[in-house]
Amino acid sequence: MLRPTKHSHPDRTVINVSLLLLARLKSRRLDDYDSLRKYAKKSVGGGDVLFLPALNFLYLMGLIDYRPKTDAVEYVGPNEAL
Repeated sequence: MLRPTKHSHPDRTVINVSLLLLARLKSRRLDDYDSLRKYAKKSVGGGDVLFLPALNFLYLMGLIDYRPKTDAVEYVGPNEAL
Protein backbone atom coordinates (compact mmCIF):
# COMPACT_ATOMS: atom_id res chain seq x y z
CA MET A 1 0.00 0.00 0.00
CA LEU A 2 1.25 3.47 -0.84
CA ARG A 3 0.76 5.55 2.25
CA PRO A 4 2.66 8.77 2.81
CA THR A 5 3.90 9.57 6.27
CA LYS A 6 4.47 12.89 7.92
CA HIS A 7 8.13 12.59 6.91
CA SER A 8 7.40 12.12 3.19
CA HIS A 9 8.10 15.09 0.97
CA PRO A 10 4.98 15.51 -1.23
CA ASP A 11 7.00 16.03 -4.41
CA ARG A 12 9.22 13.00 -3.85
CA THR A 13 6.69 10.19 -3.75
CA VAL A 14 5.76 7.44 -6.16
CA ILE A 15 2.30 8.93 -6.57
CA ASN A 16 3.68 12.32 -7.62
CA VAL A 17 6.13 10.83 -10.12
CA SER A 18 3.29 8.66 -11.47
CA LEU A 19 1.19 11.77 -11.95
CA LEU A 20 4.00 13.54 -13.84
CA LEU A 21 4.59 10.53 -16.10
CA LEU A 22 0.87 10.09 -16.70
CA ALA A 23 0.46 13.72 -17.71
CA ARG A 24 3.34 13.41 -20.17
CA LEU A 25 2.01 10.17 -21.62
CA LYS A 26 -1.50 11.58 -21.98
CA SER A 27 -0.19 14.42 -24.10
CA ARG A 28 2.16 12.28 -26.22
CA ARG A 29 0.31 8.93 -26.15
CA LEU A 30 3.61 7.05 -26.73
CA ASP A 31 7.08 7.76 -25.37
CA ASP A 32 10.25 5.72 -25.24
CA TYR A 33 11.56 4.38 -21.95
CA ASP A 34 14.79 6.39 -21.83
CA SER A 35 13.18 9.75 -22.47
CA LEU A 36 10.58 9.07 -19.78
CA ARG A 37 13.34 8.18 -17.33
CA LYS A 38 15.26 11.35 -18.16
CA TYR A 39 12.07 13.38 -17.73
CA ALA A 40 11.45 11.88 -14.28
CA LYS A 41 15.05 12.50 -13.26
CA LYS A 42 14.89 16.13 -14.44
CA SER A 43 11.48 16.88 -12.92
CA VAL A 44 11.91 15.50 -9.40
CA GLY A 45 14.87 15.13 -7.10
CA GLY A 46 15.36 11.39 -6.79
CA GLY A 47 13.14 10.79 -9.80
CA ASP A 48 15.51 8.18 -11.19
CA VAL A 49 14.94 6.04 -8.08
CA LEU A 50 11.16 6.55 -8.11
CA PHE A 51 10.80 6.04 -11.87
CA LEU A 52 10.44 2.26 -11.95
CA PRO A 53 8.02 2.03 -8.99
CA ALA A 54 5.94 4.78 -10.63
CA LEU A 55 5.82 2.86 -13.92
CA ASN A 56 4.87 -0.31 -12.06
CA PHE A 57 2.08 1.55 -10.27
CA LEU A 58 0.68 2.92 -13.54
CA TYR A 59 0.88 -0.52 -15.16
CA LEU A 60 -0.94 -2.15 -12.25
CA MET A 61 -3.64 0.50 -12.46
CA GLY A 62 -4.11 -0.42 -16.13
CA LEU A 63 -3.21 3.01 -17.48
CA ILE A 64 -0.08 2.18 -19.45
CA ASP A 65 1.33 -0.67 -21.50
CA TYR A 66 4.93 -1.49 -22.40
CA ARG A 67 5.86 -2.25 -26.02
CA PRO A 68 9.08 -4.32 -25.94
CA LYS A 69 9.76 -4.24 -29.70
CA THR A 70 10.06 -0.46 -29.72
CA ASP A 71 11.09 -0.09 -26.04
CA ALA A 72 8.23 2.36 -25.55
CA VAL A 73 5.52 3.02 -23.01
CA GLU A 74 2.01 3.70 -24.31
CA TYR A 75 -0.88 5.37 -22.55
CA VAL A 76 -3.94 3.13 -22.91
CA GLY A 77 -6.25 5.04 -20.59
CA PRO A 78 -8.82 3.78 -18.13
CA ASN A 79 -11.04 0.83 -19.08
CA GLU A 80 -9.04 0.09 -22.24
CA ALA A 81 -6.46 -2.29 -20.74
CA LEU A 82 -7.14 -6.01 -20.80
